[in-house]
Amino acid sequence: MIKQFVYNQERVDKIAHHYQEILKLIGEDPTREGLVKTPQRAAKALLENTLGYQQDNEAIIKSAIFEHPGSEMVIVKDIEFYSQCEHHVLPFFGKMSVGYLPDGQIVGLSKLARVVEGFARRLQVQERLTQQVCDIVYDNLATRGVIVVCEAQHLCMKMRGVEKQESTTVTMQYRGAFEDVTVRNEFFSLLGRRK
Repeated sequence: MIKQFVYNQERVDKIAHHYQEILKLIGEDPTREGLVKTPQRAAKALLENTLGYQQDNEAIIKSAIFEHPGSEMVIVKDIEFYSQCEHHVLPFFGKMSVGYLPDGQIVGLSKLARVVEGFARRLQVQERLTQQVCDIVYDNLATRGVIVVCEAQHLCMKMRGVEKQESTTVTMQYRGAFEDVTVRNEFFSLLGRRK
């Protein structure tokens, strides 16, 4: 969870100006009562929803690495996230599960959730989001392998275009030992899913 976001008022004002112009272009009156403060609110929401650009995800992972002699699978399951599609700037949201096989090191569990948040709070596509989380864990933690599975719903598919209300997109990325289907199946078994 992102807390106590401090807004740069100059940036808010610049973005708000553009929102005001957009309201005019779609046929709205930005001076009517319900819209007077909308450009400022929308600007702040956009900055908060893209806070991931200000986050150093590598530093987050590296801040909580601990020695660990064990080698059994570690999974943080169902990390919720909210993002915005870079194609339509509409929300997509869902859950991500991250698993890894320690090779002398473990990472603080909350750090996995923080890097999910850091990559999600950007203009994104789900495929890249899944890969970025997998790669940062694999590249910065001593592991024998990493796997990430992401399930999300996209408002760009639900409220425009094909308008498919029940659609869910699943993406997966893995490296190292998870190339082995047996190891992947163990991960899915522990998640309580069949893949």
